[in-house]
Amino acid sequence: MKSPPTADGISLSDSQRLDWLRLIRSENVGPRTFRTLINHYGGARAAIEMLPELARRGGAQAPGRICSVQEAEREIEEARRIGASFVALGEPGYPPRLRMIEDAPPLISVRGRLAALASPMIAIVGSRNASAAGAKFAGRIAREFGEAGFVTASGLARGIDAAAHRASIDTGTIAVLAGGQDYIYPPEHVSLLEELLECGAAISEMPVGWEPRARDFPRRNRLISGLSLGVVIVEAARRSGSLITARLALEQGREVFAVPGSPLDPRCEGTNGLLKQGATLVTEAHDVLSVLGPIVGRDPAFPVEDPGSDAGEPPVEPAPDERRRILGLLGPTPVDVDELIRQSGARPAVVRAVLLELEIAGRLDRQPGGRVALL
Repeated sequence: MKSPPTADGISLSDSQRLDWLRLIRSENVGPRTFRTLINHYGGARAAIEMLPELARRGGAQAPGRICSVQEAEREIEEARRIGASFVALGEPGYPPRLRMIEDAPPLISVRGRLAALASPMIAIVGSRNASAAGAKFAGRIAREFGEAGFVTASGLARGIDAAAHRASIDTGTIAVLAGGQDYIYPPEHVSLLEELLECGAAISEMPVGWEPRARDFPRRNRLISGLSLGVVIVEAARRSGSLITARLALEQGREVFAVPGSPLDPRCEGTNGLLKQGATLVTEAHDVLSVLGPIVGRDPAFPVEDPGSDAGEPPVEPAPDERRRILGLLGPTPVDVDELIRQSGARPAVVRAVLLELEIAGRLDRQPGGRVALL
């Protein structure tokens, strides 16, 4: 069922929100697959009903786990108990720039001031093992960003993240969590989080009760950069999560800034490397504000296609020979979807249907730039 529109986008009913949560919590359904399913079948409930059949067509030995009504109701109740609510992609409270990224989460849980998510944001990230000078600088620019009307986004980690959050508590700061709203990492930052909720917010795409794993932090990083107009990197080693955030920011079309550091300090190898690659050098807040200030003035109110609407293309079931032909063109080497369409000679809707089947069956790896590979 299509979500009723509002002046700013869509507004889900309670039953629709429950269906959206069930769909995104089901096995092999990520943000991109969610959007494809919704647009293909016209709504979350219809998509849920099709999951077993899609998995069968994709070659799965057994259908993946589908989130039950009871599980989803329990999560909504747990979220309500800790003061969190679910905001859907396209609803007025959803962060305007986050909705622009191709893998925007269909639902985010939010605690704190929802209004803070509508403000223009600048991300500040960096080393967990920060130097005193690095933490001081991160705090200083975060404070000045707040005075200029920007909200600071970061990942609640030790070091640079914590310094940026603490300095912008009074002007608003957003903590992006790698785990569930009730599983704060690191544990010693629970009090920091509670304090920043007064003027800011905490968001997560993970289930309530989810303990973050190593692979969840890059997922979180794409949200940090996705929320923001630009990302400032303050101290980052050669191999660090902050550099992943910088790469994701570039892929999302965000501005990347880096603070230079001593070539003798390993914590600065990554930031100095970013500067060599063309990142904007930052020695004061003005270096960032002079670039991002004009962007805010021309930033559009980003219209979003209703993710619960029909994409205008009726669901198709590929013929067996079409499915075999497309499957034969796939392998472990990534290929552009457009190239797959050209080489297969199949209609785009047919190719997308086969890819959807493979994804629901857990056999497809979607990569940046519209490329896919067979697992």
